[in-house]
Amino acid sequence: MIHNVIKHNAYFDSVTLMLFSSKLGGIEGVSEAAVMMGTDHNIELMKSSGILSEELASKVTANDLVIGIKAVSQEVIDLAIKTLEEQFENKTKSSEGSGAVRVKTVDAAVKKMEGLNFAIISVPGRFAAAETMKCLKNNMNVLLFSDNITIEEENELKDFAIKNELLMMGTDCGTAIINGVALGFANVVRRGNIGLVAASGTGLQELTVVIDKLGGGISQAIGTGGRDVKKEIGGKMMLFALDALINDPETQVIGIVSKPPAQEVMVKILDKVKGISKPVVACFLGGDPSLVEGTHTIATETIEEAAKQLVTLSKGELTVNLNSFKDHQLDELVADEVAKLQGQKYLRGLYTGGTLAYEAMLILNKKIGNVYSNIAINKELSLKDVEVSQDNTILDMGEDYFTDGMPHPMIEPKLRSERIKKEASDPQTAVILLDCVLGYGSHEDPAGAVVKAVEQAKALQRDRHVTYIASVCGTEKDPQVLSNQVEKLLNVGIIVLPTNAQASQLAARILERL
Repeated sequence: MIHNVIKHNAYFDSVTLMLFSSKLGGIEGVSEAAVMMGTDHNIELMKSSGILSEELASKVTANDLVIGIKAVSQEVIDLAIKTLEEQFENKTKSSEGSGAVRVKTVDAAVKKMEGLNFAIISVPGRFAAAETMKCLKNNMNVLLFSDNITIEEENELKDFAIKNELLMMGTDCGTAIINGVALGFANVVRRGNIGLVAASGTGLQELTVVIDKLGGGISQAIGTGGRDVKKEIGGKMMLFALDALINDPETQVIGIVSKPPAQEVMVKILDKVKGISKPVVACFLGGDPSLVEGTHTIATETIEEAAKQLVTLSKGELTVNLNSFKDHQLDELVADEVAKLQGQKYLRGLYTGGTLAYEAMLILNKKIGNVYSNIAINKELSLKDVEVSQDNTILDMGEDYFTDGMPHPMIEPKLRSERIKKEASDPQTAVILLDCVLGYGSHEDPAGAVVKAVEQAKALQRDRHVTYIASVCGTEKDPQVLSNQVEKLLNVGIIVLPTNAQASQLAARILERL
């Protein structure tokens, strides 16, 4: 059965809608559900999925909220609608109870509240640039969560922001921590004297989390949006953010994390860091560490290594050891896992965090050779069909192919859960490598979703053993609670390492032995 609801002139941001969709998708008997704004693209997605009729589609405008539910019975649909109404009600109560002032325009907000200096923008792409400029012109720093704005618009916005000494983080910027406030997809970490700038969302999350685990703290963590370090943008916000950290009295040590910028952008960044008196640690994932020679910058190859260097510099020493196993214990663990495998030889990495997938791919490429991927560094190793893994494969399941019309896997893990079962049923799969990303914005129980999928996968493995390895990007103060998530994974036999780098290195050791 299919049920549709149209709520006219009812706008909700994309993260809220993904959370709503996730709630509906988790109801037993609901085979498919979507809660979306009525943009042309979204309407086509819902029609092609068979959860929106042509007749209703013709009555929808971009300002309308559209709900589509496919379920096994009317009783399940009634439950889904009730659940959704509760979500709407909770959202309204949360907004009203927080003391927030409800307004419909930026201008109205400025008139009602004096001293506004920060805005988070999550609106459809065609409105994002205009709304961002309104905020900038009203002297507000901006975290621009929206994407689908043009290069020309991004350049114009960043030029205006920099001229007026404002941050314009984005487009498609999902993570930041400003003056201790976590924004977007971010974790609850302690305050400290380490300032970060990143053109990578989950890379910034992993770095802040590992710093927290090592006993360090964050002064500021500024996301730039991944496109910032491309040639077309020129690293404008990264350079501006570095200036901000240089001038921030709470920041004593500076860290940079990003995939390698365009060559001309890298030259600008290196020229900037040459003149910084504060210690700088850079992790350009996949880049040549020798690039930073002569700039007084410490280059690292993994995010964990960057965190260790930053904490050592910030505290004068490193007092916490993150290693879960001693060397001899790791040797025994590897030998034990290899002994259980029956002619299997391939790894399948299924990631919700794009930068974590990229880091894992770099580590595995170096250790075991070619790794196929939908984000392959070498285009010759790009998967011909992302639905079919090839030899050793790493998948970024947050890429557009998987999120087109679906919530991001950090919010709704359904597609990853299905892929876990699919890979486990392949008789050649030896190791399945996973991440669990906690924090604000993420699924309320990512480890629970993994556990459920692994339990179902083991039934498909029959008498074959598959080695499951995971890392959890999170802290004890996150809503999901790090220790609770780790315990759930351990209870079903998943090997859990404290960082993505360590998890990837363990997987590589097992593959090398095979």
